[in-house]
Amino acid sequence: MRVYKEAIAAFSIGPLMFIQGILVRRRAVELPEAKGPRAGIVGKGKPLRLLVIGDSSAAGVGVNAQDEAIAGQLAVQLADRFQVAWKLLAKTGATTKSHTQSLIEQVEGKFDAAMICLGVNDVTHGVNLRAWLKQQTTLYDVLENRFGVQEIYVSGLPPIKYFPLLPQPLRWFLGRRADLLDHWLAVLIKNRQNCYHIPIAFPQDTTLMASDGYHPKAGAYAEWASWVAIKIKNSRARFH
Repeated sequence: MRVYKEAIAAFSIGPLMFIQGILVRRRAVELPEAKGPRAGIVGKGKPLRLLVIGDSSAAGVGVNAQDEAIAGQLAVQLADRFQVAWKLLAKTGATTKSHTQSLIEQVEGKFDAAMICLGVNDVTHGVNLRAWLKQQTTLYDVLENRFGVQEIYVSGLPPIKYFPLLPQPLRWFLGRRADLLDHWLAVLIKNRQNCYHIPIAFPQDTTLMASDGYHPKAGAYAEWASWVAIKIKNSRARFH
């Protein structure tokens, strides 16, 4: 009954949210992707070939340099235990489907682990849940079969319901949709071997957000990287 009522509410305010979406796109501050190398080697220890793929957050929008963004900070946080050879493939506006094709076309080599940050643009583009889960499955298959990835670490969708850029009721609607996709993403991953869902548990705190009200600051990227690093260290200690 609750889902039914929410569907009616969303339908009734659809025109308003459509207008709000247009205004947000027109007024949004477009921050650049972080500058700096998108590949490197850091640390000493067991070799770990790490691929990071994703959208604008993976690209480091909200900070100036890649060493402040998720890929650079994750590599550093793993460097106390591994010699990390990392590579980043990220693009603002990437969806799961578009980025899977980019991965096939632009990346070569083999990797031990992959970290994925995709889903926000699928939410804002209104991608069907069932289609999106199939696209996620295709991405995991490509990582395993084409690139030899042994472990896949999937960041959950961020709490869009807290993004200050978005006005109400658009924020409510996109936040509910992000929560729905993230729930079923976790279910999908739970049933897949050597694939891990990592919830993005940022609190409702605008001081963690960049000036565009949509992307993280360096401190938030560092905390996010710590969640992924802990998961990687624990899982590799268990199975290697």
